[in-house]
Amino acid sequence: MADSSFDIVSKVERQEVDNALNQAAKEISQRYDFKGVDASIAWSGDKIEMRANGEERVKAVLDIFQSKLVKRGISLKALDAGEPQASGKVYKITASLEEGISQDNAKKVAKIIRDEGPKGVKAQVQGDELRVSSKSRDDLQTVIALLKGKDLDFALQFVNYR
Repeated sequence: MADSSFDIVSKVERQEVDNALNQAAKEISQRYDFKGVDASIAWSGDKIEMRANGEERVKAVLDIFQSKLVKRGISLKALDAGEPQASGKVYKITASLEEGISQDNAKKVAKIIRDEGPKGVKAQVQGDELRVSSKSRDDLQTVIALLKGKDLDFALQFVNYR
């Protein structure tokens, strides 16, 4: 019988992020506590830029955006938000989305699978993803449960399960 396998990836669906950003922008424009504080959130190239006239206000904009991301099923581990920075009278937070598993993180995950996972499970690094294969589908389910239980500092998705 052929080996079963699945891929571990770290991807963010751009359309869902776009929808979350539009919902956050709409809420910011309608909320009473944001009237007259010049608060906004928008794409700036590949990054997301949040602006307001006070440090607390720009943090509140970030909080609204994070809540919209969570509602859309996007892990906050994929969002890399900086600290508020003053630029003239306006405070800015620039956030980026992290995609792909770095070589170091892929090695960490492979080591966890090797050390704590069932015997006979193989993990191979393939670019910015990880392919996990085994003869037993139950072992693959065990690996998925093991990785979901770990508190890794990056987002993981499990795809191409076959």
